[in-house]
Amino acid sequence: MKQKSSLSTRRGFVKTCLATVAAVASNPAMVVRSEPLRSYNRVLLVDHLGEPIGSDALSRGDAFIFHYPHITTPCFLVDIGRSLDTGRDLATEDGRHYRWRGGAGPGASVVAFSAICAHKLSYPTRTVSFLNFRPELTRYMDSNEQVSERSQIIYCCSERSVYDPSRGAEVIGGPARQPLTTVDLEYDGANDRFYAVGTRGGELYEEFFFRFGFRLALENEIDDVRALAAGTTEVIPHDRYSSQPVTC
Repeated sequence: MKQKSSLSTRRGFVKTCLATVAAVASNPAMVVRSEPLRSYNRVLLVDHLGEPIGSDALSRGDAFIFHYPHITTPCFLVDIGRSLDTGRDLATEDGRHYRWRGGAGPGASVVAFSAICAHKLSYPTRTVSFLNFRPELTRYMDSNEQVSERSQIIYCCSERSVYDPSRGAEVIGGPARQPLTTVDLEYDGANDRFYAVGTRGGELYEEFFFRFGFRLALENEIDDVRALAAGTTEVIPHDRYSSQPVTC
């Protein structure tokens, strides 16, 4: 009886191992630990009058700028116009994995990402913007160095890095080594309001402050460029925020 019991135990162990291997093979993400949300202040997105931005205010195909998680770090806000409720597993340049949760809003179509290029930190300023959302069909060199065409991409004309905001701003062309930082949005459906609540993915803020801190202080007329956004943050149409968008 003892021998049969031992044999049964071994068989059960083998079955468990095989089941685990099969599960991992069908879903490799099971063995990858995703980084959690980095929580910052819960900040309400508002217009120039201080009124909350609703889903109807985000015209499809247009990009908007707001600042988060710091008062000097610009972000893109875009309504892609279709449901992005599936999410996506992504990784930073140094191999850290995270989960992009998809779109927010009533149609799960609104996304937000840091507007700081992951290659050489190009960002939209009041005078010029080399990093832009391109709603129209745009030609670019993809990751296989082949000419491709796609609409609704984020294109950096400084070094020609290209990101797909419908897939977590993953890199689809150019020299950037990781997606744009995700800004997590919380949608209050009862009141039709959006809140920025944290970030996911690789953050480049310290390098950004080191390189552009003096310029940021002058541009924003502040002393502390690292101050965190709190309470509200204004959402501004990109074509009004930057006087000269550069396309390529």
